Amino acid sequence: MTSSFNVQSAAGYEQLMGRWSRQLAPLFIDFAGITDGERALDVGCGTGSLTFALPHAANLSEIVAIDFSPVFVEAATRANSDPRIRIQQADACALPFADASFDRALALLVLHFVPEAGKAVAEMRRVTRPGGVVAAVVWDHLGGMPGMRMVLDTAAMLDENAEQIRSRYCFQPMMRPGEMMQSFAAHGLEKIEQTSLMIRMDYQSFEDFWQPIAAGEGPLGKYVGGLDQALRAKVDATVKAAYEAGQPDGPRSFAAVAWACRGTVPEA
Repeated sequence: MTSSFNVQSAAGYEQLMGRWSRQLAPLFIDFAGITDGERALDVGCGTGSLTFALPHAANLSEIVAIDFSPVFVEAATRANSDPRIRIQQADACALPFADASFDRALALLVLHFVPEAGKAVAEMRRVTRPGGVVAAVVWDHLGGMPGMRMVLDTAAMLDENAEQIRSRYCFQPMMRPGEMMQSFAAHGLEKIEQTSLMIRMDYQSFEDFWQPIAAGEGPLGKYVGGLDQALRAKVDATVKAAYEAGQPDGPRSFAAVAWACRGTVPEA
């Protein structure tokens, strides 16, 4: 499986997205449900935002976390101190587990970076027992991420190449309304529910907002890092002006909305 997420370092990811993933994780767990004694799989664990939140939600018997990126696997393993948690490198589209191995298979902010996201849904269903739950959540890049849209819309005004990048970003897999529900149904899940979850992304300054993107983290960072010097200077300055919006630099807060979907594996 290839991933469309650009990883430079675990620390950079934490500043770009990990801190917000940790805010979203408890809301997602509440929606997905979890029960004492269950065995849970975290698909695409990143630095462990969901992995390390799960033991606080219930007394689970085991948590297995996988990620395609060795950078993330190393960082999450280094941070782990819970003997119930096992972290390994694996492909979401070819999970190395037997059928019906888990009570729940969960994916926090990963399916939209899996080009063949339907395969990942099929694999999550396969490894979840009958009566168990498959659940996933992805950002709504088109309508629910104004901070990131601010960057892309600004770039598209300055660089015609950014228009195609904006389109890809806004319509990554599973992001259209109802798309995850359709995929869950197509892969045989029942009792499917969808909702939206919201957090606030609070930044202390433009530097706090822009630094990980400027350093090349994530899809926007990959785009910015590929600009020539003159265009890069224009994008930096214009995004800064958009962030400040006519006021002195300082704290800003952006809403961030995600689509969440859950379904149940049919009983045998």
